[in-house]
Amino acid sequence: MTYDVIVIGAGVGGEAAGGEAPGLGAKVAVIERDLVGGECGFWACMPSKTLLNSAMRRQIGADYPFERASERRDWMISREGIPYPDDAGHVEGLESAGAEVVRGVARIVGPGKVEVSRQGEATRTLESRNIVLSTGSDPVIPPIDGLEDAGYWTSRDATSARELPSSIVVLGGGPVGVEMAQVYVRFGVKTTLVEGNDRILARDHPRSSEVVAAQLREEGVDIRTGVHATAVRREGAGRTVTLDVGSTVEGAVVLVAVGRRARDLRALGVEEAGGRLTDRGAADPDERMSIGEGLYVAGDAAGGLQFTHVADYEGRIAVRAAMGRDVRADLASVPKATYTDPEAGAIGVSVEEAQQAGIDAFEVVQDFSTTARGFTIEPSRGATTAIKEGAPGHVTAVVDRERGILVGAFAACPDASDIIHEAVLAVKARIPVSVIADTIHAFPSGSRVFGNLIADAAKQLA
Repeated sequence: MTYDVIVIGAGVGGEAAGGEAPGLGAKVAVIERDLVGGECGFWACMPSKTLLNSAMRRQIGADYPFERASERRDWMISREGIPYPDDAGHVEGLESAGAEVVRGVARIVGPGKVEVSRQGEATRTLESRNIVLSTGSDPVIPPIDGLEDAGYWTSRDATSARELPSSIVVLGGGPVGVEMAQVYVRFGVKTTLVEGNDRILARDHPRSSEVVAAQLREEGVDIRTGVHATAVRREGAGRTVTLDVGSTVEGAVVLVAVGRRARDLRALGVEEAGGRLTDRGAADPDERMSIGEGLYVAGDAAGGLQFTHVADYEGRIAVRAAMGRDVRADLASVPKATYTDPEAGAIGVSVEEAQQAGIDAFEVVQDFSTTARGFTIEPSRGATTAIKEGAPGHVTAVVDRERGILVGAFAACPDASDIIHEAVLAVKARIPVSVIADTIHAFPSGSRVFGNLIADAAKQLA
């Protein structure tokens, strides 16, 4: 069977490419060996945010047992009353758009040729001048002595559990680790978080790390930073984790959340089809998401930022490029968000990074707790009487003095993931600070906090 485009992998990037292609006049096949919809819809973004919302309701005093949270999460991932999610809705979406969904394991056997094998069925050979690879990533499992024998959870286990463990040790203080730590501690699970860097959310702004860490500690998370796990051993029903400083921590389960790694594309036959890969089998695409004649990548397989919104964007760019459209991926202004309470959001570079790049940059900072919006939100803290202070947090903007534009913005406060998007547009479009400062922002919103901050920056440029 011949197609205009073959998409291998129906995660977010592949689903976006497959759904976009028919509208471009393409006959497209989307090959998936597991769930159409991929990690985000079933195991990552959607279930974790659903659990965070349930945990928030419990935190503010609602009668909200984990059984209810689990039931709602199962509804969200289409797993009600069954052991494994049902992806029929995602399949229907692709098919209604005009794509053909092909079940099975794909391998490229030559330029423009893909074999699809499925147990109990004859191998199919599909042909196309264009192949989009969206094969995703796998969790990184560090070589910790005894970890495999002791057993561990990955993020999939953490977001899909139907019963609470009595205690949990989370290895990794990135977005996944901190979000899951907050979910479990809010449901009464004794939670320890181990992070090798000197702070959690090490890739975010230090102020954001500080705000989120303070909240987690307030809720009872035992945060150990600057330490690494060296060994794990099973003792009875639990696990003991030895740290490189000589101490130990214990948990009924160990969640490994230290990152993900794009799958090795060599095993897929990419090189045999003329694709360019690194010596580790990773993609290094150009701005059209191409790694060779008729070969494109999207999502985690592209080797860049591992975000759902990036995968969706890259999938659409890749298939448009494959269909001959004059498109270029602009990945210079990608928003980042962590959905803890409080949220953390980021775009662009810090003032230190800007200055290292030769930019005459300065930053302006607003303590969120002293803003009108901050005053309206009571801190998430255990108390039986009114807490007479604003919700903690910060909003920070980084300005290029010479050009008078924003080059970075960071926030850790309620609704930070939304607040940051005005800055995303400003960075992408190089909107002058003076224009943002002259824009009316609704009172008393988080966006107004950002607007007032930019007005302060504009005064320093006058």
